Amino acid sequence: MNTEEEPEVVGTISNINMTPVIVAAIIGLIFIALFIILRKRSSARRDFLLTGLSESGKSAIFMRLLHKKFPETYVSVKENVGEYKSGGLVGRIIDIPGHYRVRDKCFDQYKRTAKGIIFVVDSVTIQKDIRDVADALYTILSDIATVPCSFLVLCSKQDVATAKSVKVLKQSLEKEMNLVRGTRGKLVVLGENETNKPSYLGKNGKDFEFSHLQQNIQFYECSAKEGQLNHLTDWLDRMLSPGGVWYCRT
Repeated sequence: MNTEEEPEVVGTISNINMTPVIVAAIIGLIFIALFIILRKRSSARRDFLLTGLSESGKSAIFMRLLHKKFPETYVSVKENVGEYKSGGLVGRIIDIPGHYRVRDKCFDQYKRTAKGIIFVVDSVTIQKDIRDVADALYTILSDIATVPCSFLVLCSKQDVATAKSVKVLKQSLEKEMNLVRGTRGKLVVLGENETNKPSYLGKNGKDFEFSHLQQNIQFYECSAKEGQLNHLTDWLDRMLSPGGVWYCRT
C-alpha cells in the first residue's frame, strides 16, 4: 500500500518575526543608559552649599551642625568644608563666605556639584537687609546651574526675641524679589548670550511667589546658639536618602 509521506516542515530563522525582539532589546538598552546617566548625575552632585549674606549665621550653623560647637563670633573669609553623615550616606557641606567680594566667585566654584542649597537669612536684621538678601537669593535662583537643586531657606537666630517668623520673612522676600525681578528685567547686559543668560523667575504677568518656581523651596526656622537645627538635619537626611527627591517641580 502506497502511503504519502507528509513533507517535513523545518523552521528557520527567516520564518521568525524578529521585530518584537529587536524593539525589546532597544528599549532595554535605553533604560540601562538612562540608569547609568542618572546614577552619574546623582553621584556628581553630593554637595550642600550653605550660603547667604555675611553675618547671617551660616558659619555658626556649620560649626554647630558638624562640630557641635557654637562660636560667639565667626566670620569666614574662605569656604569651610566638612562631611555630614546620615546612616551610611555622606554629604559634603560647604560654607560659602558671605562677603560680596568672594561670595559669588566661591559659589560659582561649587554650584555644579550642588545637590541642595541652604540659603541662610538673619531673621533679626531682615528688614534692614531685605534688598541685599533678595538680590543675592534672586541671583542664585536664576542661575541655570542651580535648577536641579533643592532649596532650603533657613531663617536663623530664632532665639532672639525680635526675630521675624518664617511667614513674615517669606512674605517680605516675595515682595522684594518682585521688585528685583522688575529691575533686572529692564537691564540690558552687553555681550550676554543664551548660555549665560539667567532664567526668568516666576510667572509672567503675576507677582513673584516662591511656589511658581521650578525649584522645590522649603522655609524653616533655626537657632544655632540653642542647637535647634532639627529642621535642617531632617531636610539633609531626606536629601541623602536613596529615595530622596531633590528636584520636584516640572
